Amino acid sequence: MLTKLYIDGKWLDSSDGRTFEVLDPSTEEVLAAVAEATPRDGRKALDAAVAAQSAWGKTAPRVRAEILRKAFELVTARTEEFAKLITSEMGKPLAESRAEVAYGAEFLRWFSEEAPRISGRFTTAPDGKNRLVTVKRPVGPCLFVTPWNFPLAMATRKIAPAIAAGCTMVLKPAELTPLTALLFAEVLTEAGLPAGVLNVITTTDPGAVTGPLLTDPRLRKLSFTGSTAVGKKLIAQSADQVLRVSMELGGNAPFLVFEDADVDAAADGAVLAKLRNGGEACVAANRFLVHRSVAAEFTAKLAERMKNYPLGPLVDAKTRAKVTELVDDALDRGAEVALGGAALEGKGFFFEATVLTGVSADARLLSEEIFGPVAPIVTFETEEEAVRLANSTEYGLVCFAYTRDLNRGLRLAESLETGMLGLNTGIVSNPAAPFGGVKHSGIGREGGAEGIEEYLETTYVAVSDPFGSN
Repeated sequence: MLTKLYIDGKWLDSSDGRTFEVLDPSTEEVLAAVAEATPRDGRKALDAAVAAQSAWGKTAPRVRAEILRKAFELVTARTEEFAKLITSEMGKPLAESRAEVAYGAEFLRWFSEEAPRISGRFTTAPDGKNRLVTVKRPVGPCLFVTPWNFPLAMATRKIAPAIAAGCTMVLKPAELTPLTALLFAEVLTEAGLPAGVLNVITTTDPGAVTGPLLTDPRLRKLSFTGSTAVGKKLIAQSADQVLRVSMELGGNAPFLVFEDADVDAAADGAVLAKLRNGGEACVAANRFLVHRSVAAEFTAKLAERMKNYPLGPLVDAKTRAKVTELVDDALDRGAEVALGGAALEGKGFFFEATVLTGVSADARLLSEEIFGPVAPIVTFETEEEAVRLANSTEYGLVCFAYTRDLNRGLRLAESLETGMLGLNTGIVSNPAAPFGGVKHSGIGREGGAEGIEEYLETTYVAVSDPFGSN
């Protein structure tokens, strides 16, 4: 098990020798002691990325593509090793960890195919005089801060397009789940990634270690996935150096079920949208807005499916306490329990799959991210009311909607304030699609053809008229 810092192609202890413990959330036992990076280590990591940038940026796109393709093959071949590690440090069931490995690996394959397709333009100026040439070049050294809920996929979603574009990087994985990122660094080294292109620093004090990097003029981009509160602070800290930023922040996803919906399909989709990753996902359905005429049927079918769904623990005691607090608040305001409703006793940070009905409009779990297996149900009467309720949040990451009416589906795509819409499906994430939100849910897109643009700058070259008329 890898537990050291990865800087300039070398595995290193922290400069002051300190470590921190990583726990198994299902048993609360210590998995490993991992190197605790210092600000000095963070600086060394950026130094390595800066030193490697020039040569890496000039590396042929096909070479970068082949490294990514090899990494895809290696991650896929080591699926069980990655999956067991993800389950150990994050807690999701092994089947879901295997699914994350497949999802995360696909970013490597997708961007291996995008690397050789980076292109510019050649056009004639409207007045017919000069020729206009645009070319793309890598942004430069990047800082990535990734969350604990998808420790492999959130890393590959940033690292793969950066490699494809020719950028070097420093990765700061979440302190709760650093082991997967360190294993992935080993895989990239085996795939042929040169020293210094990727550097991994693990720490429990990210402000002290990464804060100085944000003020370093050599850093050119920050990409962060996490809470909106932290994202806002990082955007502010990035302003002095006018860094390019990509922010995938919080969500408050509404799940709309209309009167004409296939209720069985809606219940199946709701389970996926709510319980994937145990509800610990920014795209997890947070509020279930159900037409009054089908609310009872949908509630019964959702509760039956959730009752039988295999759940792992929540990631830590703090997360479980927050979920408990939100459920208790809803119950105090008049909600009723259709399923579950409490944390489980004993070892591990487990919480019951929970369905709540009669949820008051002022209940906190309708405005705050739950990040747990809790489904609050609210009813509506009209499409206009459903849209109003769905949009009544500062977030705009993803919405889900079930309806058989195609025209309604098209109206929803234009009226819902969201970066993504799952229409009659409970899963929207796909490496070939642009992932991201609007409003307080973020800036930029990850994945799809749009994903590599986040790591490219545009240079315009004016060329004098070849016919000499200028």
